[in-house]
Amino acid sequence: MAFGLSKKSAQPLKEWDGHMLANAMPDPLMIVDPHDRISFVNLAAENFFQAGVRVLQGKGLNEIIAFDSPLMTLVGQVRNRASSISEYGLTVDGPRMNAQNVDAQISPIMDEPGFIIITLRERGIASKLDHQLIHRGAARSVTSMASVLAHEIKNPLSGIRGAAQLVEMNLDSEGRSLTRLICEETDRICALVDRMEVFSDPRPLEPQPVNVHQVIEHAMHVAENGFAKHVTFHEQYDPSIPSVPGDRDQLIQVMINLIKNAAEAVPAEGGEISLTTAYRHGVRVAMPGTRERMNLPLEICVIDNGGGVPEDMRPYLFDPFVTTKSGGTGLGLALVAKIIGDHGGIIECESQPKRTIFRIMLPIFTGPFGGETS
Repeated sequence: MAFGLSKKSAQPLKEWDGHMLANAMPDPLMIVDPHDRISFVNLAAENFFQAGVRVLQGKGLNEIIAFDSPLMTLVGQVRNRASSISEYGLTVDGPRMNAQNVDAQISPIMDEPGFIIITLRERGIASKLDHQLIHRGAARSVTSMASVLAHEIKNPLSGIRGAAQLVEMNLDSEGRSLTRLICEETDRICALVDRMEVFSDPRPLEPQPVNVHQVIEHAMHVAENGFAKHVTFHEQYDPSIPSVPGDRDQLIQVMINLIKNAAEAVPAEGGEISLTTAYRHGVRVAMPGTRERMNLPLEICVIDNGGGVPEDMRPYLFDPFVTTKSGGTGLGLALVAKIIGDHGGIIECESQPKRTIFRIMLPIFTGPFGGETS
């Protein structure tokens, strides 16, 4: 069965056995011919464009999508380059539909020259970027709080601790146990404030080219000789990926935090953590508040076989003071989100039992900080 109907205005595709699979897909999918006329749409695309297959097939792409839509430009780029493009945070609208914020995957069909397959996802990284902005706002709140705590709490705590030590000299053993408790609790609060002060570092980032594989290897070496001795590590790296613009020490801290989280989540026996890197061609995201789009092609993943993150916790995972650990402070992942945000990247989490993925996407080093924009 061919994709296209017998219309002169649309050039049909050859036989394709995947049409049933395409119709079962939850995401809108369509194929356009070398003249940008629609040759095939699946059921999800019919719902998305609010039109049936008999209306859509044979129409020019510019008849259902606004002529100035970035999607039109991207289709042309894919056809000229003969390579795929993934576009995140793309606005698509047309005469039969309201504006929709989508992710788009646009690829050439190699054995059908000139034909392009377009897949749209209505809910994707655009919503994750909103979460990134929330995470950064929360981190800024912690920054302000840390500055206040350092001055308004640490100094009185030092006085309380000193007074407790003076009183202790004139007490019996039972009384001394209470003053030691006071000292221990003041030390614990001071340690918490010290951890929060990391957020209030006012120094701007001075990016240098950083080899991410050296960063990962350093963090893994620290883990293997400390908190992750019980874990089996698997490495799957793309050796061809370029450097990222950033601060090496901060990125090491990010990886140590993520590996430590994973090590604490995996079982005591049979715990496994996979560390992967990849170069994702054509991955771009919209910069909030601007028309620019930033390329974030460099992907780093930390994957564990632990029990997973509870579903109700996932939207707040990078917020300060949110933790699933008994006795945890909830600052580790908040710090990770802040550092990755400072580096112009994003971090996301996908979780299910036996497979939790923390995925970082970063720009590549091109000279000035900020990666490539277009």
